[in-house]
Amino acid sequence: MMRLSRTNRTALAEWWWTVDRLTLLAIGLLISLGMVLTLAASPAVAMRLHYPPFHFVYKQLLFLLPSLMILVGVSLLTVKQIRRLAVFVFAGAFAAMILTLLVGPEMNGAHRWILIGPFALQPSEFIKPAFIVIAAWMFAEAHRLPGFPGTAVAVALYVMVISVLALQPDFGQLMLITMVFGAIFFMAGLSWVWIGSLGTAALAGLMAAYMLMPHVASRIDRFVNPAGGDTYQIDTALDAFHAGGIFGRGPGEGEVKQILPDAHTDFIFAVAAEEYGVLAGLLIIGLFAFIVMRTLSRAMEEQDLFIQYSSCGLVALFGLQALINMAVNVNLIPAKGMTLPFISYGGSSLFAVSLTMGMLLALTRRRAGSHVPMPSGWGAVA
Repeated sequence: MMRLSRTNRTALAEWWWTVDRLTLLAIGLLISLGMVLTLAASPAVAMRLHYPPFHFVYKQLLFLLPSLMILVGVSLLTVKQIRRLAVFVFAGAFAAMILTLLVGPEMNGAHRWILIGPFALQPSEFIKPAFIVIAAWMFAEAHRLPGFPGTAVAVALYVMVISVLALQPDFGQLMLITMVFGAIFFMAGLSWVWIGSLGTAALAGLMAAYMLMPHVASRIDRFVNPAGGDTYQIDTALDAFHAGGIFGRGPGEGEVKQILPDAHTDFIFAVAAEEYGVLAGLLIIGLFAFIVMRTLSRAMEEQDLFIQYSSCGLVALFGLQALINMAVNVNLIPAKGMTLPFISYGGSSLFAVSLTMGMLLALTRRRAGSHVPMPSGWGAVA
């Protein structure tokens, strides 16, 4: 058996001693919890759909091996290779998103998927981390090379992405990308002109979505006035939290999975709380919070602005998606149809979040001379 000692110069040994092993451990715990909760939540859903009881469990296990390969394989890459990978993934995912508008099947009133044999692929999941890395790269280059139009390029790419998302439509992903892009823009030191322009555009887009998209208006109206619409899923999820209490009903004893159609995806957090209690929910929240805070701490020690911006952007993408999912489960925000990273069932989601965290682990690996105390000035992008 190969020993991964510090004197071992193989790529795997070097990776092991430079990667953030605590973040890697937290990711491993989330993946393990995801499989346990898929086993708890999915059999009831599978039987309602006339599948074998463990249909979704076996499929998630099938997705897990390539996801782990993506996670580890991408985390082995250099910073330059991460940038190149982001460009290739962005180009492929954007082309696939255009393809969904032309030949993608309509599911729940939207064209977000491409069918590949028995599998359905959601390209927008993959464009998120790629876009964040490229935008961070452009902002960093704009700071490093005065006169380089990095800000304009990043904004142009952002407009391209959200335009296609609006056409699908997928306003959950659109809002998530907008929030993360705004966070990176803020880090890079955006001017008041950009703040006003982007804020106005975001507000106008939200108003247009409310007026032109009935399903968007319906979700917002149900959230603002629960008595005026169907709030069955949210009410059932809240009942699950109440029934679970502190310690839960016990493994397999939950009832929410028997009646919620999305118990294994969008509402798996409610299943966890019902069967394993509020303590399980706090454990899940704690793991996400740990990954976010640890990554931000390591990113702030970096000299390279690209690594700072991209690491913070990727972990913001990861953390905000988790926050949105959990907030929907406890009725803090309108339903978004967004998965809980590493925990919800789904191949596209699992592959994409593995890509995201693989990029993050690669960027935050310890490199000689790269970590210094955070400089007082972050620079500004006009």
